[in-house]
Amino acid sequence: MFTRSSKWNVKSIILLALIGIILGVIYTYGFNWAFNLVKMMLLPTGYAPVTDAVFSGLWLIAGPLAMYFVPTAGSGVVGETLAAVVEMVIGGQWGATTVLSGLIQGATNEIGFFPKKERYQKFSWQSVLTGAFFAGLGSFIPTYFLYGWSKFNVKLQIIMFVTMMLSALLFDGVLVKLVTNLFDRALKPKID
Repeated sequence: MFTRSSKWNVKSIILLALIGIILGVIYTYGFNWAFNLVKMMLLPTGYAPVTDAVFSGLWLIAGPLAMYFVPTAGSGVVGETLAAVVEMVIGGQWGATTVLSGLIQGATNEIGFFPKKERYQKFSWQSVLTGAFFAGLGSFIPTYFLYGWSKFNVKLQIIMFVTMMLSALLFDGVLVKLVTNLFDRALKPKID
């Protein structure tokens, strides 16, 4: 039987490390490649910056997955930051800013769960979607300033904000919750 351990122990640390490594590799060799291809195709349209917003939710997945497998405060920050470190180390295109982004995204994702231990353990739709919403904000705000989005016209800024929030809710919220529901059905985990 699979156990979702809410205790910081060797097993939970190894599990978070695996989540970080696997998703860091997926981010770099999967999502980044697709992102670059789509952005390049949209360059002539003037809407290439919207690609950042469309794909943003994909880079938020490590945090909630870490909180599902290790349902305790801080696991989302650790999982997302580890994924960001792996992405940076193996050649992610955003360099060291990736780690800062991972730290912010993991911390803001935990808002949906923190401070109640039961929220981590239940991993409810409400907690996951609230976490996804705040992770979307945690992506948008630093990106807005770091990459000069304030220079875009207001219409494009609104499109990018709405798209980024929808991407976070879809990928970081709905997709992650559906995947973890499959884990629940297949593994029938208990929580200690």
